[in-house]
Amino acid sequence: VQLQASGGGLVQAGGSLRLSCAAAGNIVSVNGMNWYRQAPGKQREVVARISRSGSDVYADSVKGRFTISRDNAKNTAYLQMSTLNPEDTAVYYCNADIYTGGRWGDYWGQGTLVTVSS
Repeated sequence: VQLQASGGGLVQAGGSLRLSCAAAGNIVSVNGMNWYRQAPGKQREVVARISRSGSDVYADSVKGRFTISRDNAKNTAYLQMSTLNPEDTAVYYCNADIYTGGRWGDYWGQGTLVTVSS
């Protein structure tokens, strides 16, 4: 099983980006899908979470600016980021709880870099 994160890049403050996280492989079911980020010199922090049913939770720092969504048919999660500011600069990682037949596992993507210029 692999998680492939994409969509990062360089954007000016106030701009928007949409990240994608696609799970592929021997997948039976995907439960919670999450986005984390790690800024230079800081610990990794959770940004947003979404359950299989679509219930979502956000870090206070991104509420009202970021929206997490998912397409269960595609085993893909998205993170729509708007009104970006330089403090959002980080490597963004996706994470998911995946059932491969026999066991649930916690999987991580490779990360995608988001850089917000002032």
